[in-house]
Amino acid sequence: MNKFMRKIKRALFCLLLFGQQVQAETIYLASLSWPPYAGEQLAQQGASVAVARAAFKAMGHELVVDFYPWSRAVKLAADPNSKYAGYFPEYLYETGQFEFSDAMGEGPLGLVEKNRFPLNWSKIEDLQKYQLGVVQDYVNTTEIDLLIAKKVLKVQEAISDELNIKKVSAGRIDGAIMDVNVFRYLLRQQAQHKTLKEPLQINDKLLAMKRLYVAFNKHDDSSQWLTIYNQGLAKIDAQKIMASYFLSIENMNH
Repeated sequence: MNKFMRKIKRALFCLLLFGQQVQAETIYLASLSWPPYAGEQLAQQGASVAVARAAFKAMGHELVVDFYPWSRAVKLAADPNSKYAGYFPEYLYETGQFEFSDAMGEGPLGLVEKNRFPLNWSKIEDLQKYQLGVVQDYVNTTEIDLLIAKKVLKVQEAISDELNIKKVSAGRIDGAIMDVNVFRYLLRQQAQHKTLKEPLQINDKLLAMKRLYVAFNKHDDSSQWLTIYNQGLAKIDAQKIMASYFLSIENMNH
């Protein structure tokens, strides 16, 4: 389909949105286990899923989310033959495969460290003296990912944030790059099971405040779903949904 026909198709679809009746449809998105934002076993399947589902519901559509290891979720979302219109939650990055929605929320990105051995740094380059943990195929920040690619920063890849928490506690790495909300959630879980050798904390200095998005692939109808999702997002209070979700988690653990 050439660009002109794609624009015509999108314009006609948008006109339908303003009609008196839009047929309810089901949209499929891929995600991962990334509590408290997303997870098959979580209440409402996570804070980000609760926001996305509310946005589509506001437009009269149903969201179904399937969960995979992260690399698999991204690969499936990019496959034009799969049922998935995209994947989430994701940070904004440069890509020719996906279009990003409006922001659905944000999360602080920080450094997990031992309480006894805090990481001392003022600029990102200072972290090259440490061995840091990252999760395979996760987007961090543009600066960090560039320094990793240039091998300025020494990192070890892991398959999950859970594993990186254990590696920091055991002294196998000095610190790990992680969303603060994810760290707090996982720390509570691991503290309950007494799996950590040493107490951990988040470094006083944050790396960034990262916004979260749905990444829609550029195949056929996905751009139309992007329009629908953004309109639904504007109709709801995404920040309130996320804040209420995090508060409910805190209350469950007290």
